[in-house]
Amino acid sequence: MSEKVILHYFNARGKMESIRWLLTVAEVEFDEVYLTTRDQYLKLLDDGSLMFQQVPMVEIDGMKLVQTKAILHYIAEKYSLYGKDIKERVMINMYSEGLMDLMEMIMIHAFVSGTKAKLDDILTKAKERYLPVYEKALSGPVYLVGGKLSLADVQLLECTLMLEEKFPAILADFPNTKAFQGRMSQIPSISRFLQPGSKRKPQPDEKIKKTVMEVFNLTNLNL
Repeated sequence: MSEKVILHYFNARGKMESIRWLLTVAEVEFDEVYLTTRDQYLKLLDDGSLMFQQVPMVEIDGMKLVQTKAILHYIAEKYSLYGKDIKERVMINMYSEGLMDLMEMIMIHAFVSGTKAKLDDILTKAKERYLPVYEKALSGPVYLVGGKLSLADVQLLECTLMLEEKFPAILADFPNTKAFQGRMSQIPSISRFLQPGSKRKPQPDEKIKKTVMEVFNLTNLNL
């Protein structure tokens, strides 16, 4: 029996949240070790656990994996959420990376000032650059690639829920994407993850911002 997966990150969404989502959909149990002090971070560095001195880090199958995309691709490949061939995988990667670009804008927004202009920019890009791509792809198919659930689908659900937290009516002009969101939310593992008390994290607050700055010894985030 393999050891349980362990996630090393803050008690926050950030770049680990997509990994939590994917493990949940794959029905893989995991534990979490939250970074709360600089000493914890320095110990990970001293142990050689962080290849590039960064988190997230995931312990899985006897390895300590870093770099979000590498972690997601490993989990997706292992649990058959990564297409059937190289052509499907490259489509999944393209959809996935577009979503990661958009989600990163939302993540960064939580840590910066002057938020009204930045929010407007996120809204414009979401409606004009990103959501039309997924709306078109879902005009018929149940899933984005190959008629089967993949990493890209999981991240699209995560991303649309994040967008609705900021812009509640954003999917009004994207009915295929809204219907997709509804279907995905009915998958039992996802339905449980969306309930209070799950390992899904809330939007970041001032406490987590303070923790991040202390752990990384930052005077400001400069994002």
